Amino acid sequence: MPDEYLNASALPPLVAQLLYNRGVKLEDIDPFLSADRRLEGNPFLLPDISQAVSRVYKAVLAREKIAVYGDFDVDGVTAIVILVEGLSWLGAEVIPYIPDRVNEGHGLKISALEKLQAQGANLVITVDCGVTDPTVVKQAQNMGIDMIITDHHIPLGSLPRAVAVIDPKRKDSVYPYPGLAGAGVAFKLLQALFHKDSKEKWLTRLLDLVVLATVTDLVSLVGENRYLVKEGLKELNNSSRVGIQEMVKLAGLKPGELDTEDISWVLGPRLNAAGRMNNASISYQLLTTQSSEEARLLALELEGKNVERQKLTSEVLSRAREKLAAKLHLPVLIEGDESYSIGVIGLVAGKLVDEFYKPAIIINLGPELCQGSCRSIAEFDIASALEECHDLLTAFGGHPLAAGFTVARRNLAQLEQRLVNLATDQLGHLELCPELVIDAELPLTVLAGDTFNLIQKLSPFGRGNPQPTFLTRQVEVIECRNFGNHGEWLRLKLKQGNVTWQAVDFESQKKRAEIPSHIDIVYNLEKSHWNGEEVLSLNLLDFAPAQLR
Repeated sequence: MPDEYLNASALPPLVAQLLYNRGVKLEDIDPFLSADRRLEGNPFLLPDISQAVSRVYKAVLAREKIAVYGDFDVDGVTAIVILVEGLSWLGAEVIPYIPDRVNEGHGLKISALEKLQAQGANLVITVDCGVTDPTVVKQAQNMGIDMIITDHHIPLGSLPRAVAVIDPKRKDSVYPYPGLAGAGVAFKLLQALFHKDSKEKWLTRLLDLVVLATVTDLVSLVGENRYLVKEGLKELNNSSRVGIQEMVKLAGLKPGELDTEDISWVLGPRLNAAGRMNNASISYQLLTTQSSEEARLLALELEGKNVERQKLTSEVLSRAREKLAAKLHLPVLIEGDESYSIGVIGLVAGKLVDEFYKPAIIINLGPELCQGSCRSIAEFDIASALEECHDLLTAFGGHPLAAGFTVARRNLAQLEQRLVNLATDQLGHLELCPELVIDAELPLTVLAGDTFNLIQKLSPFGRGNPQPTFLTRQVEVIECRNFGNHGEWLRLKLKQGNVTWQAVDFESQKKRAEIPSHIDIVYNLEKSHWNGEEVLSLNLLDFAPAQLR
């Protein structure tokens, strides 16, 4: 780390090192740590925003019905709620539309737009979808439906011919923060609509939804997303939505203490479970209901769906793993079956990436059409790979690390071969293995005192701003025992000099007898509950026998 960085920041050396490692420029240190309004983007810098504002106000004044068409994941559902509530504050009559994962899939469908037109909607605003559907938008235009697209996916070669296409990832966009979630883009549209309106302050109420989407959709927690997540967590911890209150209570979380980890591991998966197992309208109802009794029943239903989703994911994963045994030498893992549930194929692909560190594609085989879900690694942009195969696909879209497609069954073998060839070209010469990026090597004594609180200044943590990771050598193992349903995890007591730390290992699957007396450890620092008390502990990510010096 350069000296001028250390001197200019006036921060403890460890915090300065962490900021430097994350690429935070000297002039950006203060706004990064404060995560305040200085990180907020001006909504009027988004492409086509003025056209959208004019068309929405025209609809409101003429009492036209406005439909909001979204997606069935957390980002899509929260974005629908954001626009429905925001537009209704303007006095608009709004019809929400959540497509069905199994019968409709991602993206715009003309049959759905026909239904909305039959209900009287001649203006449709999309959230978290639409930018990759120029053909459907053109058909809608021919039917007399005006379309406003709000999306955060990467556009294809040509944009849809809509009234407005608001997407910070457009090539011609000058918006400073292209990494917003779909719900973030919907929120920015409302900011533009409510600009200088007395109700503008009401928008803060919607930040609990923005944070759920931003964290669950795994967008980068840098720039404006830091501000939205920080403010969103305040709102989430004080949410007046009875559905959120019930879900938090049922999951055993503490209201007022929710953080990004609780969203990633507990709330996000539950809200996603409805769309995975049948229809996401349960999640929509949960987020919008005013009735405590209905909220309790819906939260219980989501809890059940989540358990069902976990069981189904395990079943499909073990079947896919068996069938892939003969293909593990290939640079991309592709596996399909008629029995694979569309709702969990993305989760299964993600687990295979974690296990084998290769791109993974899991496909539900239909009689004529097959639906695939892809997860990838940093070295292979799966969205670009699908674009190179667009002539074989009926529909596709997504991000470099996660994407989906629909393909005619007759084209599947050709698609598989082409994807294997692309992966071979790009990955064949690489030694692929997951990387642990270590922020600093330090003795355990450094972690005493206020260090944890100083590190927390960098929060919220997530993609693009990961939990700081440290290396400590020559640590003595003074206690060790297995725990968990199958004894697959380790609880350790570690000592270095006169300092003792509790540590947990959820990664290695090692038995107590396999642990040497002295180890080198890589870990995060976190708060955990130990014998009913909250204590700081080490979350081990990796360890090896200590190298004696």
